[in-house]
Amino acid sequence: MHASSRPHRMRRATATGLTLVVIALAVLSVAGVMRTRRAADTVTRATALAAAYERAHDAVAEEKLAEQHYRLEPGPDVRAGHAAAAAALAAALRDVDRLGGATDRALTARVRALQDEYLASMNSLFAAVDAGDAALVKRIDQNLTDPVFDQLTGDVRAANIAHATEAADAVTDLRHTESIVFTTTTLGFAAGLVLITGFALAAAGYQRRLLRQAAANEHQALHDALTGLPNRILFNRRADAALADPDAPVAVLMLDLDRFKEVNDTLGHQYGDDLLRQVAARCTAALRPGDLVARLSGDEFAVLLPGTRTAEAAGLAAALQQQLHRSFVLGDVTVDVEASIGVAGAPDDGHSADALLRCADIAMYAAKEAKNGVAVYRSSMHTDDSSRLLLLGDLRRALEAGDQLTLHYQPKVRLDDHGLSGVEALVRWQHPTRGAIPPAEFIPVAETTGLINRLTLYVLRLALTQERAWLDAGLSIPVAVNLSPRCLLDAELVRHVTGLLDEFGVPARLLRLEVTESAVMANPVQATATLTELHDLGIHLSIDDYGTGYSSMAYLKQLPVDELKVDRTFVQHMDIDQDDAILVRGAIELGHNLGMTVVAEGVEGTAHAAALLELGCDIAQGYHYARPMPGADVAAWLRTHTATTAMREAAF
Repeated sequence: MHASSRPHRMRRATATGLTLVVIALAVLSVAGVMRTRRAADTVTRATALAAAYERAHDAVAEEKLAEQHYRLEPGPDVRAGHAAAAAALAAALRDVDRLGGATDRALTARVRALQDEYLASMNSLFAAVDAGDAALVKRIDQNLTDPVFDQLTGDVRAANIAHATEAADAVTDLRHTESIVFTTTTLGFAAGLVLITGFALAAAGYQRRLLRQAAANEHQALHDALTGLPNRILFNRRADAALADPDAPVAVLMLDLDRFKEVNDTLGHQYGDDLLRQVAARCTAALRPGDLVARLSGDEFAVLLPGTRTAEAAGLAAALQQQLHRSFVLGDVTVDVEASIGVAGAPDDGHSADALLRCADIAMYAAKEAKNGVAVYRSSMHTDDSSRLLLLGDLRRALEAGDQLTLHYQPKVRLDDHGLSGVEALVRWQHPTRGAIPPAEFIPVAETTGLINRLTLYVLRLALTQERAWLDAGLSIPVAVNLSPRCLLDAELVRHVTGLLDEFGVPARLLRLEVTESAVMANPVQATATLTELHDLGIHLSIDDYGTGYSSMAYLKQLPVDELKVDRTFVQHMDIDQDDAILVRGAIELGHNLGMTVVAEGVEGTAHAAALLELGCDIAQGYHYARPMPGADVAAWLRTHTATTAMREAAF
């Protein structure tokens, strides 16, 4: 019985052993699965938290960039961008609260408090920029916004690194668990080959899927979904790594497409996305191995050039610009775009990725404004043009506000019968904080940019609005508006003027357009063509400030001009300066010989008026008759002037 029971005991022991092995393997497998699941959950949660913190850091950086943009070129779009960045930060913090624990919620509370402090200081900074107070802007930036920004960036970046590290540790734990499970299943192979092999394969496959998902999450967090390029976070990491060596030069390019919005608006966002992908491909192909191209946002790209000095980077930027100037084929449409590129380099322009990006961004906007394609950052860009940029920004806002810019009208009086010949519209700017700004201060600045075209159309609209009001009141008063040289080069000028005349129902004969000699001589052929089109509409044209520019008699006699205005600098001294008197006489004779009416500007006394009448001048304009006045006062002046003239004639 003892002998016969031995195999049974062995079988029972084997069965028991196998059962124990299977049970042990099952327990170990369950424990391994639970541990794997915990690690996987940790990877998912930590990766999601790291991504949320990355979005928060990106939003803080966008706020800072919007601040810098606003200081250079303030406007509602920049303020909207700043507000959007603040909203993005708030959204990212809500994600952290939802995904994180008590420590994360404590951090988000601290970040929100810092954000509130930062937004309060930004409101003060925006107000200082709007007021044109550069010194106050600098103090707020150094004492308020920069310290809070650095603390915000530091807190968010530290949390991002902590959760990224947590995710990496969880991945390591996953790998360790896989090793344990694999070893255990190998030891139990004899006891349950099929079961253990299947379990091992399933566990290994599950772990591999988790690892692949973690890698995909990390790639998604560091790359742009549309172009596949690195995003701002990865760009900053690579840039900071390159800047870690203080002896190695590093350059950064900031690239922005000109008129990209027109592609989206005209062709649609699908074409715009295709254009961005092609731009990304060209940038990547045009640069050297080791260079990094990143898409920061919208149509803004950044290029990291390790080991490259600024001068060499400027050459690479010019070559890159040439590549981008080749036509892009978007489906069945071929488009041409241009790019503006700013260049900055370490250590001269900064020692961090954020600092270099800010400097390159400033240079890029300088290139966009100058329309020269590529600009290298220089420190004077912060100060040389600050007052001009602030004034331009204020003028843009004034054009949008609609209540700061007004017109005053100065009468033009016939010398023979003292009747009203017309009025000249003169723009006035009442700044909300600086008060009245003289035209001599803001018009020359506007003429250096395309803003002068907007200002001219704005003035035309105001003048024709007033003309319509006069017509409705039974007054037919011709009104004159000045055109800048840039306006004569605008191919859309005639269409705009025609549209405004039709909109207000004003006869073309009641509109006078005044141009200077220099405006005509800048491009005589195009100026003559534009003036001819305007004259054919029935608009009367004047040569303004005659005598101060460089005239060509050949072109002057070909121009379809009805009126010649002698500059005030000669009229005001004609009674004491024989040379000025001769010039005035010559201008009057020239104008009459060419069939023009002659107007003398700057008439300030009875002696001037009498002398001009004796010389045969037709019309006078100046303080002797009236100072510029609001449109509502012109009717009252006209009644008083008419009555005074009648009394004078009755006396004689």
